[in-house]
Amino acid sequence: MSVEHEKQRAAEAAAELIEDSMTVGLDTGSTVAYLLPALARRGLSRRCVATSPRSEEAALMLDLRVEPFGSIDRFDITIEGADQVAPDGWLVKGGGAAHTREKIVAAAADRFVMIADSSKRVTALHPPVPLELLEFGLAATMRLLHPVSLRDAPRSPDGGVIADYHGAVADPASLAALLGARHPRRRRARPKRSLRRPSLSGSMHPPNLEGLR
Repeated sequence: MSVEHEKQRAAEAAAELIEDSMTVGLDTGSTVAYLLPALARRGLSRRCVATSPRSEEAALMLDLRVEPFGSIDRFDITIEGADQVAPDGWLVKGGGAAHTREKIVAAAADRFVMIADSSKRVTALHPPVPLELLEFGLAATMRLLHPVSLRDAPRSPDGGVIADYHGAVADPASLAALLGARHPRRRRARPKRSLRRPSLSGSMHPPNLEGLR
Protein backbone atom coordinates (compact mmCIF):
# COMPACT_ATOMS: atom_id res chain seq x y z
CA MET A 1 0.00 0.00 0.00
CA SER A 2 1.39 3.43 -0.90
CA VAL A 3 1.93 6.16 1.68
CA GLU A 4 -0.73 8.32 0.06
CA HIS A 5 -3.22 5.46 0.27
CA GLU A 6 -2.37 5.01 3.94
CA LYS A 7 -3.00 8.70 4.57
CA GLN A 8 -6.35 8.48 2.84
CA ARG A 9 -7.46 5.38 4.76
CA ALA A 10 -6.42 6.89 8.10
CA ALA A 11 -8.27 10.12 7.34
CA GLU A 12 -11.40 8.29 6.24
CA ALA A 13 -11.36 6.20 9.43
CA ALA A 14 -11.06 9.39 11.50
CA ALA A 15 -13.95 10.97 9.63
CA GLU A 16 -16.16 8.08 10.75
CA LEU A 17 -15.62 9.19 14.36
CA ILE A 18 -17.43 12.46 13.71
CA GLU A 19 -21.08 12.54 14.73
CA ASP A 20 -23.81 15.00 13.89
CA SER A 21 -23.60 18.44 15.61
CA MET A 22 -20.05 17.89 16.88
CA THR A 23 -17.50 20.68 17.24
CA VAL A 24 -14.33 19.65 15.40
CA GLY A 25 -10.77 20.98 15.43
CA LEU A 26 -8.98 20.61 12.10
CA ASP A 27 -5.21 20.30 11.90
CA THR A 28 -2.86 21.45 9.14
CA GLY A 29 -0.91 18.96 7.06
CA SER A 30 -0.85 16.48 4.21
CA THR A 31 -2.69 13.68 6.01
CA VAL A 32 -5.45 15.95 7.29
CA ALA A 33 -5.95 17.20 3.73
CA TYR A 34 -7.55 13.82 3.05
CA LEU A 35 -9.83 14.29 6.05
CA LEU A 36 -11.73 17.26 4.65
CA PRO A 37 -13.24 15.50 1.60
CA ALA A 38 -14.13 12.54 3.80
CA LEU A 39 -15.97 14.84 6.21
CA ALA A 40 -17.75 16.59 3.36
CA ARG A 41 -18.97 13.29 1.94
CA ARG A 42 -20.61 12.38 5.24
CA GLY A 43 -22.89 15.41 5.00
CA LEU A 44 -23.23 15.91 8.75
CA SER A 45 -23.95 19.15 10.54
CA ARG A 46 -20.81 20.10 12.42
CA ARG A 47 -18.93 23.22 13.49
CA CYS A 48 -15.24 23.29 12.60
CA VAL A 49 -12.27 25.45 13.47
CA ALA A 50 -9.20 25.23 11.25
CA THR A 51 -5.69 25.85 12.57
CA SER A 52 -4.44 27.54 9.41
CA PRO A 53 -5.79 29.70 6.59
CA ARG A 54 -4.86 26.91 4.16
CA SER A 55 -7.02 24.35 5.97
CA GLU A 56 -9.83 26.86 6.38
CA GLU A 57 -9.85 27.68 2.68
CA ALA A 58 -9.85 24.00 1.72
CA ALA A 59 -12.70 23.28 4.13
CA LEU A 60 -14.81 26.17 2.86
CA MET A 61 -14.35 25.03 -0.73
CA LEU A 62 -15.96 21.74 0.33
CA ASP A 63 -18.86 23.59 1.99
CA LEU A 64 -17.77 22.59 5.48
CA ARG A 65 -18.92 24.98 8.20
CA VAL A 66 -15.83 26.76 9.52
CA GLU A 67 -16.10 29.28 12.35
CA PRO A 68 -13.68 31.60 14.16
CA PHE A 69 -12.21 30.01 17.27
CA GLY A 70 -13.69 32.81 19.35
CA SER A 71 -17.17 31.39 18.84
CA ILE A 72 -16.30 27.95 20.29
CA ASP A 73 -14.86 27.32 23.75
CA ARG A 74 -14.42 23.53 23.52
CA PHE A 75 -14.25 20.80 20.91
CA ASP A 76 -15.78 17.37 20.97
CA ILE A 77 -12.82 16.11 18.96
CA THR A 78 -9.69 17.35 17.25
CA ILE A 79 -7.96 15.36 14.53
CA GLU A 80 -4.30 16.01 13.84
CA GLY A 81 -1.39 14.58 11.93
CA ALA A 82 2.15 14.05 13.19
CA ASP A 83 5.70 14.29 11.86
CA GLN A 84 7.14 11.55 14.07
CA VAL A 85 5.45 8.88 16.19
CA ALA A 86 7.54 6.94 18.72
CA PRO A 87 6.54 3.57 20.20
CA ASP A 88 6.05 5.08 23.67
CA GLY A 89 3.51 7.63 22.40
CA TRP A 90 5.69 10.70 22.08
CA LEU A 91 4.94 12.81 19.02
CA VAL A 92 6.77 15.49 17.10
CA LYS A 93 4.41 17.92 15.40
CA GLY A 94 4.62 21.31 13.80
CA GLY A 95 5.85 20.64 10.29
CA GLY A 96 2.86 22.54 8.96
CA ALA A 97 4.01 25.71 10.79
CA ALA A 98 0.83 26.26 12.83
CA HIS A 99 2.25 25.09 16.16
CA THR A 100 0.56 27.50 18.54
CA ARG A 101 -2.90 27.18 17.05
CA GLU A 102 -2.64 23.39 16.98
CA LYS A 103 -1.71 23.27 20.65
CA ILE A 104 -4.54 25.59 21.69
CA VAL A 105 -7.12 23.58 19.75
CA ALA A 106 -5.78 20.27 21.12
CA ALA A 107 -5.94 21.60 24.68
CA ALA A 108 -9.59 22.58 24.20
CA ALA A 109 -10.66 19.18 22.85
CA ASP A 110 -12.34 16.40 24.81
CA ARG A 111 -10.93 13.81 22.43
CA PHE A 112 -7.64 13.90 20.53
CA VAL A 113 -7.14 11.64 17.52
CA MET A 114 -3.82 11.41 15.73
CA ILE A 115 -3.67 10.13 12.17
CA ALA A 116 -0.44 9.20 10.41
CA ASP A 117 0.92 6.94 7.72
CA SER A 118 3.57 4.29 8.35
CA SER A 119 6.41 6.59 7.24
CA LYS A 120 5.91 8.63 10.44
CA ARG A 121 6.79 5.73 12.73
CA VAL A 122 10.24 6.02 14.29
CA THR A 123 12.09 3.87 16.81
CA ALA A 124 13.05 7.05 18.68
CA LEU A 125 12.36 10.74 18.15
CA HIS A 126 15.11 12.64 16.39
CA PRO A 127 15.88 16.20 15.32
CA PRO A 128 14.88 18.49 13.84
CA VAL A 129 12.01 19.45 16.14
CA PRO A 130 9.96 22.34 14.70
CA LEU A 131 9.52 25.44 16.85
CA GLU A 132 7.44 28.58 16.63
CA LEU A 133 9.22 31.53 18.25
CA LEU A 134 8.30 35.11 19.05
CA GLU A 135 10.27 37.62 17.04
CA PHE A 136 10.73 39.72 20.19
CA GLY A 137 14.01 38.62 21.73
CA LEU A 138 14.56 36.11 18.95
CA ALA A 139 18.36 36.13 19.08
CA ALA A 140 18.36 35.61 22.85
CA THR A 141 15.84 32.79 22.60
CA MET A 142 17.88 31.04 19.91
CA ARG A 143 21.03 31.33 22.01
CA LEU A 144 19.30 29.78 25.02
CA LEU A 145 17.89 26.92 22.96
CA HIS A 146 21.04 26.31 20.89
CA PRO A 147 21.36 24.51 18.51
CA VAL A 148 18.45 26.14 16.65
CA SER A 149 18.22 27.32 13.06
CA LEU A 150 15.63 29.52 11.39
CA ARG A 151 13.63 27.83 8.68
CA ASP A 152 13.26 29.44 5.25
CA ALA A 153 9.48 29.44 5.56
CA PRO A 154 6.60 31.91 5.84
CA ARG A 155 5.56 33.10 9.29
CA SER A 156 2.92 31.19 11.20
CA PRO A 157 -0.70 32.37 10.89
CA ASP A 158 -0.10 34.53 13.98
CA GLY A 159 3.26 35.94 12.90
CA GLY A 160 5.51 33.47 14.71
CA VAL A 161 9.00 32.72 13.40
CA ILE A 162 9.45 29.09 12.33
CA ALA A 163 12.65 27.40 13.44
CA ASP A 164 14.10 23.94 14.07
CA TYR A 165 15.80 22.54 17.14
CA HIS A 166 18.76 20.32 16.21
CA GLY A 167 19.91 19.12 19.61
CA ALA A 168 19.50 15.77 21.33
CA VAL A 169 16.01 14.29 21.70
CA ALA A 170 17.04 11.23 23.73
CA ASP A 171 15.00 12.42 26.74
CA PRO A 172 11.71 13.74 25.29
CA ALA A 173 10.28 14.63 28.71
CA SER A 174 13.19 16.88 29.61
CA LEU A 175 13.27 18.46 26.17
CA ALA A 176 9.53 19.13 26.24
CA ALA A 177 9.95 20.77 29.64
CA LEU A 178 12.80 22.92 28.34
CA LEU A 179 10.99 24.02 25.20
CA GLY A 180 7.83 24.76 27.14
CA ALA A 181 9.46 26.47 30.12
CA ARG A 182 8.64 30.06 30.93
CA HIS A 183 12.24 30.66 32.03
CA PRO A 184 14.51 28.01 30.44
CA ARG A 185 17.86 27.94 32.23
CA ARG A 186 16.49 30.68 34.49
CA ARG A 187 16.38 33.18 31.66
CA ARG A 188 13.39 34.62 29.92
CA ALA A 189 12.43 32.88 26.73
CA ARG A 190 9.24 31.07 25.88
CA PRO A 191 9.03 29.32 22.53
CA LYS A 192 5.98 27.35 21.52
CA ARG A 193 6.97 23.70 21.57
CA SER A 194 5.90 21.14 19.03
CA LEU A 195 7.14 18.10 20.92
CA ARG A 196 4.18 16.38 22.52
CA ARG A 197 3.25 13.41 24.63
CA PRO A 198 -0.20 12.09 25.56
CA SER A 199 0.35 12.85 29.26
CA LEU A 200 1.49 16.42 28.67
CA SER A 201 -0.48 18.61 31.04
CA GLY A 202 -3.20 20.66 29.40
CA SER A 203 -2.72 19.12 25.99
CA MET A 204 -3.32 15.40 25.66
CA HIS A 205 -4.46 12.72 28.06
CA PRO A 206 -3.84 8.97 27.74
CA PRO A 207 -7.51 7.86 27.75
CA ASN A 208 -8.34 10.17 24.84
CA LEU A 209 -5.31 9.67 22.61
CA GLU A 210 -6.02 7.46 19.63
CA GLY A 211 -3.81 6.63 16.69
CA LEU A 212 -5.21 5.80 13.28
CA ARG A 213 -2.56 4.48 10.93
